Amino acid sequence: MHRLDAARLYRLALESAPAGAKLHAIGEEGVPIRDIADVMGRRLGVPVKSKSSEEAANHFGWLTHFVSVDLPASSALTRERFGWQPVQPALIPDLDREQYFTT
Repeated sequence: MHRLDAARLYRLALESAPAGAKLHAIGEEGVPIRDIADVMGRRLGVPVKSKSSEEAANHFGWLTHFVSVDLPASSALTRERFGWQPVQPALIPDLDREQYFTT
């Protein structure tokens, strides 16, 4: 989720969420790691290659669990409760901007 969308929801939560409420601040659902890797590889000029489970474990080490786990989440209830909608660029279009890859 884009930081500006998160900031708007954080403000809404501070102003009107009941104590102890749990909010899901998710801008979009189901962005594959492969799509993230593709943008980064293209922007950095490095090849992106699929890996078997064993190769991934060797490559990512302790991060393997986080890279390989499927944790679907939704902000549907948060959106409904607070009338909040993300308006900033989604993850892939945002990552694909020049600002992240210039020195």
